[in-house]
Amino acid sequence: MTDTLTITRPDDWHLHVRDGAALQAVVPHSAAQFGRALIMPNLRPPVTTAQQAVDYRQRILDAVPAGTAFEPVMSLYLTDKLPPEEIERAAAAGVKALKLYPAGATTNSDAGVTDIRKTYATLEAMQKLGLLLLVHGEVTDPAVDLFDREAVFIERVMIPLRRDFPELKVVFEHLTTQEGAQYVRDADRFTGATITAHHLLYNRNAIFTGGIRPHFYCLPVLKRETHRLALVEAATSGSPRFFLGTDSAPHPAHLKEHAFGCAGCYTALSAMELYAQAFDNSGALDKLEGFASFHGADFYGLPRNSGTITLKREAWTVPETVPYGEATLKPLCGGEQLAWKLVA
Repeated sequence: MTDTLTITRPDDWHLHVRDGAALQAVVPHSAAQFGRALIMPNLRPPVTTAQQAVDYRQRILDAVPAGTAFEPVMSLYLTDKLPPEEIERAAAAGVKALKLYPAGATTNSDAGVTDIRKTYATLEAMQKLGLLLLVHGEVTDPAVDLFDREAVFIERVMIPLRRDFPELKVVFEHLTTQEGAQYVRDADRFTGATITAHHLLYNRNAIFTGGIRPHFYCLPVLKRETHRLALVEAATSGSPRFFLGTDSAPHPAHLKEHAFGCAGCYTALSAMELYAQAFDNSGALDKLEGFASFHGADFYGLPRNSGTITLKREAWTVPETVPYGEATLKPLCGGEQLAWKLVA
């Protein structure tokens, strides 16, 4: 049995850090674990220009603890009206990707895309200049069942998108279904996917065991056990198409524990410990480094990190709450014991 695991410093290819005092509270958690993180642009107002991305990146860097090496990788928020000319400015500014949120799909997605065909000129510019498209893979058609939105998105959006832009690199974010895992597994080298720790560890029963548990509520929502097992198989397969993206999404505790509770799980505080648990459960710790440290960097065309982290099999209790500006934040598994601990 492996009791200590040292791997190349990993990256988080899907992270929400918000802004202002909230940003100051959460950035140190990710910086302690990851070398880089792909920052989501769904602020209010959203990050839609290269200059806004540059300014946001600096605010994140200002929140990184002294002596810690952490690089925010920036993205823009794709809208129906984002002009192709902005893609040239984004590329020049070091922005790596644009995020497709179907309008109304998740937190702060009101400005999202209403019809992907309206963005085709911008997607053409992205394909030409090598920027990636990150998709929140759900349709928002009210006639489609909440648990079927990812599968329908593949048919309605992903298949036509791949046909029309065959060399546009696309990341299917936070996979949640067997259909999604199979689609990415069978796709070409221009398609990848991120998988969260909470979708590897939990199925939808976690939201309802012993009552409504709002800190397990996220979008896309947790699915059936058959889907969780398919995600575990994909993540631990060694396929370079699957890589780490926490989708860690902080919300004040009082807005999670609310009549209309916010969607999002906060996992940044113990992200690698959670992933280690998921891979250990499957007897696949030897596959964690590729998933966490290599596949995402390779897909983005960036160098792999040079440092390392060390995880130890050691029981510890996740804090029930952490400060979050003037509020408090409840991490996923707060107050519970985890079997792995980041020690270096």
